[in-house]
Amino acid sequence: MCGIVAYIGPREAYPILIKGLQRLEYRGYDSAGLCMLNKDLNVFKCKGKVSDLVEYVKDSDVSGNIGMAHTRWATHGEPNQINAHPHFSQNKSLAIIHNGIIENYAALRSELINRGYTFTSDTDTEVLIHLIEDIKTNEKVSLEEAVRIALNQVIGAYAIVVLSKASPDKIIAARKGSPLVVGIGKDEFFVASDATPIIEYTENVVFLNDEEIAIIKRNEQLKIRTVKNKEKTPYIQKLELSLNAIEKGGYDHFMLKEIFEQPRSIRDSMRGRLHIDQGLVTLGGIKDYEQKLLNAKRIIITACGTSWHAALVGEYLIEDLARIPVDVEYSSEFRYRNPIINEEDVLIAISQSGETADTLAAIELAKGKGATVLGICNVVGSSIARATHAGIFTHAGPEIGVASTKAFTAQVAVLTLLALLLAQKKGTIPTNQFRRLLVELNSIPEKVERTLKLNDLIKDIAATYHHVSNSLYLGRGYNFPVALEGALKLKEISYIHAEGYPAAEMKHGPIALIDEHMPVFVIATRRGSYEKVISNIQEVKARKGKIIAIINEGDETVKNLADHCIEIPETEEMLVPLIATIPLQLLSYHIAVMRGCNVDQPRNLAKSVTVE
Repeated sequence: MCGIVAYIGPREAYPILIKGLQRLEYRGYDSAGLCMLNKDLNVFKCKGKVSDLVEYVKDSDVSGNIGMAHTRWATHGEPNQINAHPHFSQNKSLAIIHNGIIENYAALRSELINRGYTFTSDTDTEVLIHLIEDIKTNEKVSLEEAVRIALNQVIGAYAIVVLSKASPDKIIAARKGSPLVVGIGKDEFFVASDATPIIEYTENVVFLNDEEIAIIKRNEQLKIRTVKNKEKTPYIQKLELSLNAIEKGGYDHFMLKEIFEQPRSIRDSMRGRLHIDQGLVTLGGIKDYEQKLLNAKRIIITACGTSWHAALVGEYLIEDLARIPVDVEYSSEFRYRNPIINEEDVLIAISQSGETADTLAAIELAKGKGATVLGICNVVGSSIARATHAGIFTHAGPEIGVASTKAFTAQVAVLTLLALLLAQKKGTIPTNQFRRLLVELNSIPEKVERTLKLNDLIKDIAATYHHVSNSLYLGRGYNFPVALEGALKLKEISYIHAEGYPAAEMKHGPIALIDEHMPVFVIATRRGSYEKVISNIQEVKARKGKIIAIINEGDETVKNLADHCIEIPETEEMLVPLIATIPLQLLSYHIAVMRGCNVDQPRNLAKSVTVE
């Protein structure tokens, strides 16, 4: 992986490809390249950023109205010019770009070496294009047929685009387990790994399904076949995306923009679902599966990274309110530990992008065991949205920053609605408490707005600690997942080692790390285990640790103990994560900026993790 864009039509392709790569930079990458088809296949690639690629080709002929481009996040082979995409076939008549992993590449490579092929890179991608050339040459078939036959021989995930010198009016694209979308314009086509490079040109798109091959020819209709050679009718959808939504809008970074968008994104995630006047929560996307949820012996929530932290909050919410047992599983571990899954279980998969490979694998495992599978994701048309039986979209809008912010709070808001819906249907919550929580949940966007006004204070605190090498985050109950998420944000974008712990667990090991150089971020709001958290703060202070506390407005007790306090509005205990996470996001952001880090594109990370 990570970014794909291709074009065929009447325009010059190069500007479209470069702009497309720039739109995809948020996904994270380490090298970039492009291929222009103009009588010959002209490949240009280099290690580094898209700007380095632009500089590299500035004196080259990049003319032509068909081409493809790629940003690579290294899997096989280190980041360098040789391993960067595109890759040629041996006779240089074909070129390919590829997201994903070919798992049986070693066996295929050995067989191709025995047939006389030589390899210049360490990548699995070069193996695939040599295989396609071998089939095309020896079986004397068309380009699309060679691709189809080759894909029947590979094991793994792929989103590919292939160009042929002998077919100057054709693009072949295919996917399995890695997203790919085809944009349809007037006498032109666009291909990309997501819709952001396309929205400027057309709103009509076709999301390819697994094992589908798109045959895109100039001045012809889009054709789709499966790898099993079955014709498919393209299903054209309208993009639910605006150009303004993927621009910075005056902010220095996408991450900062997205932090400040949270009052709107939380409100949008609840719009049409939270009905205070009627005392109702409605979730239309899962209406047909409400009874399955209510009858479930167990709910399994599976996710990765930030979404896993949201899932932990969801576990607390559903068990607390609806009294249904919940297990939270890392998707990357779930499928490999032979889990017990029954037909009475409901699995909820959470993913911002809807393309997370590990989570998709967990979905397929659960479906194979007969479980009902629901999704919570942000991207309409994504793989998870299509693979699940039903689901709930978060409606957070595009999230460009690699470090997730507004997706987390939108996911928590949706999980809160789900827990309340189940609790009301099961009768496990008193009516007065239910209505009180609805009113309070409705007030969260306004309280987040108030919290965002603390940005200058938070920036000043960040200036004190941006030089540290280690930090600890503590929380109890609903705030334990917030501590985990706060630590993850700091690690992701500032490269400071940070760990989140349940506050009471500190004395079972991490307390050994505390000295006068160790900042400890504590979520110490009044609800829940407040007195216990105060005791944990005193334990830190006794060892000269520095306390940065998230507290409720007017709390003088913690203020007298802490080195710094950030006062947030008070709310119900189970809703605190929606507010308390905001200062931690801002702290991470400002610390990273002060350290000179690339906030939107942190090293080694990718936005949509489409490999296992």
